[in-house]
Amino acid sequence: MSDAAQPTAAEVRAAADAVKTALDRHLQAVERRTGDDDPAVYDAFNALAAAAEVYDELLYDRHDEVTPFEIPAAEDSLPPYAGPEEPHAVTVLIRRDYAVAEPARLLAQAQRLADLDPEGQDGSALPTAGAGVHAALGVVFGEYEADEIASRHKEFGLEEGDSTLWVSAVDELPDPGEWLGAPFDDADPSLVVCRFDASSVFDEDDELDVDPEDVLPEPS
Repeated sequence: MSDAAQPTAAEVRAAADAVKTALDRHLQAVERRTGDDDPAVYDAFNALAAAAEVYDELLYDRHDEVTPFEIPAAEDSLPPYAGPEEPHAVTVLIRRDYAVAEPARLLAQAQRLADLDPEGQDGSALPTAGAGVHAALGVVFGEYEADEIASRHKEFGLEEGDSTLWVSAVDELPDPGEWLGAPFDDADPSLVVCRFDASSVFDEDDELDVDPEDVLPEPS
């Protein structure tokens, strides 16, 4: 970075003072918290995270140094839980991504299913492998449940991508058929009780945290 684009020492000092102020406010919010999901604590946390990020960037730009701590960005965390204290029902939202890594294997599996049950479970004729990947996906996903495909995805020529599962609390179940036309439109992060994410990016982060000097050499 050129000298003209570098922050001044005063700007770095001001950013450090902002972190100190945000840290004090966060501690005060924690000491005065009214419950596990106190919005004041949540707001103070986000303010501290933002101040720390600014300071870290300016410190690096000016002095080529970094802070020894990491605070997750606000957009990476869920808002305070705002659902019922004693939920009577839950909504489970699941997304799993797959790449069609081996189309020939997928087509072969679809053809096998068509040969075993030409009319299909609903009485309609199953398409043959020659119908293409689109039809083959319909055959495979129509035959197996999502969890079984997740555990056997390689058999179907699929490669796992990211996945997430949200468990949200609700007071009562919606009326039958109410949300079938748009099942994910009402996803509300403030109602999430817990979530589970899986991504290869987490594995990459773990690899980056490994010190090469800590890796034992292969035995000769």
